[in-house]
Amino acid sequence: MEMSLLELEKLSTSQLEDFINECIKSDFSRLVQLLYRIDVSEQKLKTILQANPNEDAGKLIAAVIVERLAATKKARESFTDRNAKIENSGNNNTAFNSEDEGAERL
Repeated sequence: MEMSLLELEKLSTSQLEDFINECIKSDFSRLVQLLYRIDVSEQKLKTILQANPNEDAGKLIAAVIVERLAATKKARESFTDRNAKIENSGNNNTAFNSEDEGAERL
C-alpha cells in the first residue's frame, strides 16, 4: 500500500477515495503520515468530518487532498514563473548597467 506523492496525484478521485478508505481500515497511521506530508490542515479536516458525519470519510478526505494538491501545484507554478521573470529581468539589468556605465564615462 506504499504510494509516493507523484503516484497519488495520478489517481482518479474514486481511486483516491478507495485508497483512503483502505488506509482507514488497515493502516490509519499511514494515512496520517500522508496527510502530514501533503500538509493538509488538521483543523480543516476535523471541521469537515464533524460537519458531515453521515458522509463517506474517504470521499471527504479525498476532496481535501485534491484541493491541497491543486493549491501546491499552483504555488509551484507561480514560484517557477516568478523565478523565470527574475532571471529574465536580471539579464536585462546587466545590459542596462553596461549602458549606464558607458554613459557615465562620456
